[in-house]
Amino acid sequence: MGKNDMYTGAQILLKSLVKEGVKEIFGYPGGVIIPLYDAIYLQNDIKHYLVRHEQAAIHAAEGYSRVTGKCGVALVTSGPGACNAITGIANAYYDGYPLVVFTGQVGLDQIGNDAFQEADMIGITRSCCKHNYLVKDVKDLARIIKEAFHIATTGKPGPVVIDLPKNILTSKATFSYPKKVELVGYKPNYQGHPLQIIRALELLCEAKKPVIISGGGVLQSGAHKELTELAQLLQIPVCHTLMGTGTYPADGPKYMGMLGMHGNYWANNAVMKADVIFAVGTRFNDRITGCLKTFAKDSRVIHIDIDPCSISKNVKVDIPIVGCAKNVLEAMLKRVKDKNLEAEINTEARDKWFAKIDEWKQKRAIPRVEGTKLSAITVLNTIYEYTKNLDPVISTEVGQHQMWTAQIFKFNKPRSFVTSGGLGTMGFGFPAAMGACAGVPHRPVINIAGDGSIQMNIQEMMTCVDYGFKVINCVMNNGYLGMVRQWQEKLCEKHYSETKISSPDFVKLAESYGALGIRVEKEEEIIPALERALASKTPVIIDFIVESFEMVYPWVLAGQPLDNVILSDGCEV
Repeated sequence: MGKNDMYTGAQILLKSLVKEGVKEIFGYPGGVIIPLYDAIYLQNDIKHYLVRHEQAAIHAAEGYSRVTGKCGVALVTSGPGACNAITGIANAYYDGYPLVVFTGQVGLDQIGNDAFQEADMIGITRSCCKHNYLVKDVKDLARIIKEAFHIATTGKPGPVVIDLPKNILTSKATFSYPKKVELVGYKPNYQGHPLQIIRALELLCEAKKPVIISGGGVLQSGAHKELTELAQLLQIPVCHTLMGTGTYPADGPKYMGMLGMHGNYWANNAVMKADVIFAVGTRFNDRITGCLKTFAKDSRVIHIDIDPCSISKNVKVDIPIVGCAKNVLEAMLKRVKDKNLEAEINTEARDKWFAKIDEWKQKRAIPRVEGTKLSAITVLNTIYEYTKNLDPVISTEVGQHQMWTAQIFKFNKPRSFVTSGGLGTMGFGFPAAMGACAGVPHRPVINIAGDGSIQMNIQEMMTCVDYGFKVINCVMNNGYLGMVRQWQEKLCEKHYSETKISSPDFVKLAESYGALGIRVEKEEEIIPALERALASKTPVIIDFIVESFEMVYPWVLAGQPLDNVILSDGCEV
C-alpha cells in the first residue's frame, strides 16, 4: 500500500484504532453504520463483541477499562442506538473512566432535517462526556480519533464521543495517523507545585490526628503503592471512598476501610475528628461528606487532584495541589526520605490517635435479620471467604447488595472492584462484568446483584453465552428494590410504594439462555453452589432467596453530619 492510497472513512477508523493498540470493541450495528460493520467483517485485527443492548456496550467497555487500565471502545448506531448509550456515557463520566464512543449519524446533508433515526448527539452528550466531535470531513477523521484517545486518557479520564455521519464512512481519503497531539487550552498539569508539596508535608508531620482519604484518582493514576508507602512512613491512618476501593491494602496496619453514608463508623469519626485531612484523588461528593456545614469543620485540608475544578468545589481546601496523584506522591516520598521527615513526627500523639480509632472500632453495626430465610450478609460473607484466594474481579449492581459488598469484601490491590459510584446505575454490574471477562480472561468474575437491578440488562446472558464470558451472577433475591425500600421504612413510615418487585424464575431463565441456573435457600447450599458455578463452562445465575427486610448499616441519613451514624435499629451514635 502506497502513502497516496485512498481509504474509506470506515477503513480509516479501524486503521486508527489499530494504531491506538485497540484489540476489542463492544457494539451493536444499525442502518447508518453498515459501512463500518462491513469493514469490521473484512479485517482481523480487532475483536468485536455483539451485545444485546447499546447501554450494555458502553458499560462493557467501561468494565474492560476498569480492570485493564486501557481506554474502552464502543460503537453504536444513530438515533435510538446512540440515545441508548447515554446512561453508559454518563456513568463513565461521573466515575472518571476513559472511553471513546463512536455513534452513527445521518448524512451531513440531512442533519437538522428531522431525518429518520437522527438525534443531536453533540447536544445530548455535551453535559455528560469529557468532549465530543461531529466529523464533517473524512480528512479530519484520523486526527479526531487521535485527539479523542488523548483527551479520554489524559488529565482526569473520561468518555469522548465521536459522531459519525453516514457519508463520512463511505467517503475516501489518504490515511496518515498523527504522531502527537497539541490542543490549545488543554494542558493537564501532572506535576504538583514544589512549594505546596513542602507545605503539605510540614502540615502532615505537625499533625496529631491526620487522616488520608484515598479516592478513585489514586487508582486511575496507579498511585496505590506510593500512597501505601507514604501512609506507613508518616504513620497516617487511611480510609477510602467507594471508587478508591483497593487503593490501600485491606490487610494494611493503618486501614480503616470505607467512609461515607454506609462507611465504617470509625472511619467517619476519624475524618470528623481529624486535625489534618489529606485527600488524594477524590471530589468530596455528598456520599462521603454528609452535611457540608459540619464536615471536618476543625480540620486543615490538603487536596491532591489532577482536575483543578474539583479542588475547593465542595470542601474548602487549605493546601491545594493540582497534579497527577502518582507524580505528587512520588515527589512527597522523595522529600520524606531525603529530609528524614518521619523523624519529625510526634509518635506519642500518633499512638494516642490510633488508640482512639481502635476504641471507635468497638462500635460496630448490628445486622438485623427477620424471619427464616437466608441473610444476604451471611451469603456475601461466605462468597468472600470462599473466593478471596482466587483473585476474583468483583462487580456489583447498585443497591443494598452493593453497599454490603463494599463493606464485606476486602481488596488488597486495585482494579478488582467494579461498581457504579457517581451515577449509581442499576444495570451496570452485569455488562461491566462481561467487559471485565474480555479484559482479564484469566480471572474469575463475579457480579453481585439484586433481583431488581439484574433484570435491567439481563439480556446480556446471551452475549456471555456466545463469547464464553463465564460471569457468575450472585442475585440477592429479596423481592424488593431493597435500598429504596430501606429508605421508605425509615423516612416514609413503611409506605413501601412500588418497591415490591416480582422476578422471573432465574434458574429457568438462565437455562433458556443456555447458561447454568442454581437456586439457594439454605446456608449449607451456598458453598456447593459456588463450587458448581466456578466449575461451570457457561455463565451462571445463582438465585439466593434472602430476607426481604434486611437493612444496610452503618447508615448516615442524607444531609446529616458524617458522624451521626445509625448502627442498628434505634441505635444512633
